[in-house]
Amino acid sequence: MVLPHKIATLLYCFDAADRLLLLERTQEPNLGKWSPPGGKVRADHGESPYACACREAQEEMGLDLKPGDLHLTGLISEDGYEGSTHWYIFLFEVLPRLAKLPPPCPEGRFGFFSNDEMAKLDVPRTDREQLWPLFQQHRGGFFSGHCHCLAGDAFEWTTEESCHD
Repeated sequence: MVLPHKIATLLYCFDAADRLLLLERTQEPNLGKWSPPGGKVRADHGESPYACACREAQEEMGLDLKPGDLHLTGLISEDGYEGSTHWYIFLFEVLPRLAKLPPPCPEGRFGFFSNDEMAKLDVPRTDREQLWPLFQQHRGGFFSGHCHCLAGDAFEWTTEESCHD
């Protein structure tokens, strides 16, 4: 299916207790769900995924990051998301630990969550079933996957590369 392509970043930030920072989104996509902060790459401006991750960290969390503060842990392609868009999503681990919870931003409010707490949150299905488990498994390494989006929130997942640290 011929659809537009969009490029995005997701930032996996942790505190000293290794709890993951999530954003309860007040905007689409994933309105009302908890997901990592991030945003769209300004490809029309020549922005790189690393530059986008640093910009989004500043805009959403007030963090001043450099590309060296990031580790590219995953690359996801999604085809036919909501029947309207194909996505390339870069999953970055933010290496510096966060000392405090960022204040709310126009995108939503933040919280730190342990794995047990995350199991009780409303998160996107692909995040719960694929992205978060793969991210945890590959911290310090790298993975690539493809998500073929089907009707509703159904999907078919293929892991295309898996390199462990």
